[in-house]
Amino acid sequence: MSPSVDVKNLSYAYEDSRVLADLSFSVGHGEFFVVIGPNGSGKTTLMKLIAGLLRPGRSTIRIMGKDIRFYGRKALARRIAFVPQQVPLEFPFIVSDVVLFGRAPHLGTFGLESKKDLEQAEQAMAFTGVDHLAGRRMDQLSGGERQRVFIARAICQAPEIMILDEPTAALDIAHQMRIMDLMEKMKQEKGITVLMVSHDVNLAAMYADTLLLLKNGSLAEWGPPDQVLSYETLEPVYGCPLLVDESPLGELPRVTPVPGRYILKDLISSS
Repeated sequence: MSPSVDVKNLSYAYEDSRVLADLSFSVGHGEFFVVIGPNGSGKTTLMKLIAGLLRPGRSTIRIMGKDIRFYGRKALARRIAFVPQQVPLEFPFIVSDVVLFGRAPHLGTFGLESKKDLEQAEQAMAFTGVDHLAGRRMDQLSGGERQRVFIARAICQAPEIMILDEPTAALDIAHQMRIMDLMEKMKQEKGITVLMVSHDVNLAAMYADTLLLLKNGSLAEWGPPDQVLSYETLEPVYGCPLLVDESPLGELPRVTPVPGRYILKDLISSS
């Protein structure tokens, strides 16, 4: 069986500025795949290329075994749902309407929703726990609620692959965990392949099957969390001292940044 996503020799540049350089990797069916790396390492650009929002040029991206360039927009939207990093704060629609927008790739010539489409929207809202907000306006919701609504819209799209660009950014700890648990639930119960960008390496370690670490648009490491998250790998990428040990939760790596004052303290005590 072909992987859900297969990337070969992917490079990309904005005008004369190179963002990605010769990336090759694959994402298996039903995998929770998380991309990590410093600011400016090309994570968002990579997600947009896989989602079909940017054209890969001569590079190869295969979605479910088929070159992404051979998909029409509607056909690709039936395969992939994309949740952007920032969702609009002022959105003049109620929650149920926003979620129902996810059915757009499946609608017929006249764009009229069927009973099945409405049922899909209701199921997506129930799955993400926003069904009680169905009649509320988007501008009346908290950041975490809005994020779950846009994930519900993506689920309503009935994709095989879901791509999320930093879905937990600017959320408190409780909402971060709810979003990550929701991603895990989608993977387990719906068999959806999840690709996600995250700045939180510890959160990524707890949930990801596979991590891809980017540095300046190049692949620094790719593999399971315990392979990628070592201080030998991470320190040259992030450019700061890090402590990597085992998480109290079990056989998971835990990454702790080491503040400069502790380094200074050690230097003074050893002198």
